[in-house]
Amino acid sequence: MWFDVFAVRMIVELLLFGALLVGVYFLLHMTVLKLPRCTAATKLHGKTVIVTGANTGIGKTTAIDLARRGARVILACRDKGRGEAAVQEIIQETGNKQVIFMQLDLASLKSVRSFVDNFLKSEPRLDILINNAGQVWQTVEKHEDGFGMMFGVNHLGHFLLTVLLLDQLKESGPSRVVTVASKAHEMGKVDFNCLMTHRDLVPGNSDYEIFQGYCHSKLCNVLFTYELAKRLEGTEVTCYSLHPGFIKTELGRHATSWWNVLLNTVSLFSVDAESGAQTTLHCALEQGIEHLSGHYFTCCAPVLKINPKARDDAVAKKLWELSESFCGLS
Repeated sequence: MWFDVFAVRMIVELLLFGALLVGVYFLLHMTVLKLPRCTAATKLHGKTVIVTGANTGIGKTTAIDLARRGARVILACRDKGRGEAAVQEIIQETGNKQVIFMQLDLASLKSVRSFVDNFLKSEPRLDILINNAGQVWQTVEKHEDGFGMMFGVNHLGHFLLTVLLLDQLKESGPSRVVTVASKAHEMGKVDFNCLMTHRDLVPGNSDYEIFQGYCHSKLCNVLFTYELAKRLEGTEVTCYSLHPGFIKTELGRHATSWWNVLLNTVSLFSVDAESGAQTTLHCALEQGIEHLSGHYFTCCAPVLKINPKARDDAVAKKLWELSESFCGLS
């Protein structure tokens, strides 16, 4: 008899403890983990936007919001099937039929050039370029031009894409370039010796080196934006980089071993794609932030006290010049 009472008591205590954990979890999501929302009322009728990696995650959510505002939205994605499916979903959800798929594989400089050629032949203007696509993990696939995948996709592909579209952006001004980086850039560095010898940001493929490579590539995003802003001074094109928050998306779908377990555990404290897209939308749409071109944003606000390595003029300039060389632009 005493055992039954003890068992019931234990079950009740476990249920209460579980309810408490669930309550704390939801409280965190409603307070600490709740991200600010983009409040811009900007309409985009007659405007053209490119969003890379727009078939899933915050890229797709961003594209949906822009389509609702009346923009002509180009989904620049590698996978044709998933890209075309996303087009139909966005058209159905927003009623905007000006949503188009154009194939872009950021792991191929040839594909980037082909995308730009096709875009310039079919589209007379470009008002917003959102460099959203990214990898947080290496895959078995190789970069077509021999670069490390995360360096090639997260930085180099977007670098070439942006540079080749700059004339169109200038002609359509005022226009913007928004690059999705990450707070992980704070743990990154740019090792030019490694880039020259390995054509990558890290020399190996251990789990730790892969994580380092992601951090390094996100620092490249921030430095690229910083240098781009200086080169765009005197034009009507402005640019911004950002941390979207820790988002539960498919970005880490190729992770392996215990890193996958870690990502899944930490994802309990992540936010959804809609919340994660808000700072991207803020940088793309908010009026009056033009004087903040080159800045890094988070939670829909500029970070005014940023790590000095993210504002290193010499490193930013050298990275730009090396990227030009890698892309055959100089």
